[in-house]
Amino acid sequence: MKQSPSVPTGTYEQLVELDQNHVWHPFTQMKQYNEEPSLIIERGEGIMLYDLQGRSYYDGFSSVWLNVHGHNVPELNAAIAAQMGRVAHSTLLGMANVPSIQLAAELAHISPAGLTKVFYSDSGSTGVEIGLKMAYQYWRNRGIAGKTSFVTMREAYHGDTIGAVSVGAIPLYHEVFRPLLFPSFTVPYPNSYHHEGGAEGALAETLAQLEQTLKEHASEIAALIVEPLVQGASGIILMPPGCLTAIAKLCRAYDVLLIADEVATGFGRTGRMFACDHEGVSPDIMVVGKGLTGGYLPVAATLATHEVYNAFYADYEEQKTFFHGHSFTGNPLGCAVALESLRLMRERRIVESVEEKGQLVADRLAPLLDRPHVGEIRQQGLMIGIELVADKQSKTAYHWNERIGMLVCRRARDLGMLTRPLGNVVVFIPPLVSTNEELEAMCGILIQAIIDVTEGGWRP
Repeated sequence: MKQSPSVPTGTYEQLVELDQNHVWHPFTQMKQYNEEPSLIIERGEGIMLYDLQGRSYYDGFSSVWLNVHGHNVPELNAAIAAQMGRVAHSTLLGMANVPSIQLAAELAHISPAGLTKVFYSDSGSTGVEIGLKMAYQYWRNRGIAGKTSFVTMREAYHGDTIGAVSVGAIPLYHEVFRPLLFPSFTVPYPNSYHHEGGAEGALAETLAQLEQTLKEHASEIAALIVEPLVQGASGIILMPPGCLTAIAKLCRAYDVLLIADEVATGFGRTGRMFACDHEGVSPDIMVVGKGLTGGYLPVAATLATHEVYNAFYADYEEQKTFFHGHSFTGNPLGCAVALESLRLMRERRIVESVEEKGQLVADRLAPLLDRPHVGEIRQQGLMIGIELVADKQSKTAYHWNERIGMLVCRRARDLGMLTRPLGNVVVFIPPLVSTNEELEAMCGILIQAIIDVTEGGWRP
């Protein structure tokens, strides 16, 4: 047996060496990563993160779109500590634990009407996987054969497990895995900026292609999965008003289940508790994650209607059980901090504050539209994407090799704010508790970074 060497725990240089020797970072080209100075976060306070070298940064992307209350929040810390003193984990396989019951009841209370059953998991990807399997087995349990396929939307991202990738449609992320995946029907997500007919034309094309697909294949389709109002990883693409409502109506008309992927959009990010609330849409299945625990612990949930649940509710010998689960399903620590996060959201009226903060951000960023390489600013609540273009008039994109989005985010990092791009789209998704002064400061950094890179030729 190989003896483990002693692991140095102190200096920046030692940790960089260990990082490069042992850690494989997600969505990261490691060759490039290892050629640049490493950013190693040591601690957080409020909406600030601090690295090992003492530098401070605004958390301008909510630590990948999930932080609600900031870092090192006393109430959230205390909730975890209190639960730790009771039990850190107890399985939900055939038994229950207190926080998971309480959280399920709270989620049923705040979610769109009809979503009363909660199935826990540990990430958005696994939550989506559960939703797909639920929809598939729902029809099978009802004795309706043939409804085994799914409808997704072009440039969709629903996670990285095999089922979630099968309903993903971003070639850069998903094409390499195509031989492993099941096929899905794909219709366009309405992209107003890049559609020659604008919002009206994009909406009409989406609904026409969806209805045609449903007319021809509804007997084969178990469910449609959609990112409601905002398609995230494709570049913060916004649905025109009424689109989600129309999609829901078509699903009902053709007897196809509707799965809403609210992993990114849920818990106040769009200005409502859930994006579906903007249009009063109640899906058959809804997946939540990211902000569920305030950004503290990996807990996700897949919510379903009583009708979906009932298709699995049968005598043991009928074998209609949903045979799915995770070791840490309904983890008490995660559920306890999620409960406290939701309590703080109510007490501090955080969701209600998003509209006003969103308007402040919109006003502050508006002058960017006059810059020569800013094509569009897309915003819903505190989800913002700024699309950078090589030529504004023709909307010509920068070549991938120019790494414009990455350069802007790197410049923002030097100026004191962290975020990550989506290709040529710079993302700004601040913690919901950010103050007006903090939002002003972050917008200032973002504007300066964009100008420095696209007009000043800044390079590291």
